[in-house]
Amino acid sequence: MPGLSITIKCVPFYELTLEELYTILALRQEVFIVEQNCPFLDADGKDQLALHLMITDEAGSLLAYTRLFEKSVYYDGYTSIGRVVTSPKARGTGVGKLLMEESIAKVLGSFEIAPIKIGAQKYLEKFYQSLGFRLTGNDYMEDGIPHTYMIFDKHLS
Repeated sequence: MPGLSITIKCVPFYELTLEELYTILALRQEVFIVEQNCPFLDADGKDQLALHLMITDEAGSLLAYTRLFEKSVYYDGYTSIGRVVTSPKARGTGVGKLLMEESIAKVLGSFEIAPIKIGAQKYLEKFYQSLGFRLTGNDYMEDGIPHTYMIFDKHLS
C-alpha cells in the first residue's frame, strides 16, 4: 500500500466512539445491504460481544473493518472473524489482506487459543485460502449468497 497512511485500531464495543460506530454501521450497510442487494438485519446483537478492528486513512475515513469473537461466542469451540468488509474506495490497495492478517493476529493474541472459524462468501475462498484458511466442505446459502465455512488453525498452517 505505497503512499497510503493508515491507522489500525481494535477496541471492544463499549470503547467505540459514536462516530466510529456510525461509520462502521454505514460501511456494513453500504456493502452488505446496498451493494450486495441483500436485505438482512445487520444489527444482530453480537456487536456488543466483539472486538472491532478498524483500518482508517489519514483523513479518518474507514477503509476496512472486522469484528472478532472469543472462543464459543459465535461458533461453538471456535474463535471467529466476521463482518469482513472493505470500502469500495479501498479495494485493490491491499487493505483487505492487511485487514485479515491483522484480524488473525489479534484473535490469536487476544483470546484463548482455538481455531478461527469464518463463514466466507464462496467467491472469496481462494483469498482466504491464501491466508491459511482451509475449506471444511460445508457450503450453505445465507441471504441468497453462497457461503462456505472455513477454518484457520495455526497448528495446521
